Amino acid sequence: MKPDFSKNNGLIPCIIQDDITLKVLMLGYMNEEALAKTQSEKRVTFFSRTKGRLWTKGETSGNFLQVVEIIPDCDAETLLIKARPAGPVCHTGADSCFAETGDSFSIEKLQAVIHSRKASPKEGSYTTSLFQAGINKIAQKVGEEAVELVIEAKDQNDERFLNEAADLLYHYLVLLAAKNKTLADVEEALGRRHT
Repeated sequence: MKPDFSKNNGLIPCIIQDDITLKVLMLGYMNEEALAKTQSEKRVTFFSRTKGRLWTKGETSGNFLQVVEIIPDCDAETLLIKARPAGPVCHTGADSCFAETGDSFSIEKLQAVIHSRKASPKEGSYTTSLFQAGINKIAQKVGEEAVELVIEAKDQNDERFLNEAADLLYHYLVLLAAKNKTLADVEEALGRRHT
């Protein structure tokens, strides 16, 4: 569905959502030119109402928003852009423009760090070393961690069991990333089984 730019002086609101955590990061406005640039460059570009020109998010900070998907709403009057941020989105340094600090841990954040290590290897990082070792090593680690979890499940030590469960989940996320997949892809596969 083609966005309808005929209202609001040729501008439509554009909601930016983190593709991995699904948190709403910011709201901006696009005109047709901004949308075309966003689609061609795969980086979010807005029309700045205060500057009166196109503005690519991250052009000064380097914290670009890499486009994953662009979805118009049911009336084609608003866009939802799922993106991967290269750093804090808000000019205040916060993860989002809605006063979210991002201090709490989540599986989605862990997954984002793993994908970041794959895209930009970091010296001394265990995750980077796994990617460098290759898919066979990563798959082997998942197998090892699964066996260790099963062993701990038979005992009565909850702390050990949870630590092994955490190790398995971490290595599973690395394996997914190595195969260019995410938990959302797994969720989608599970969803297809229930239709």
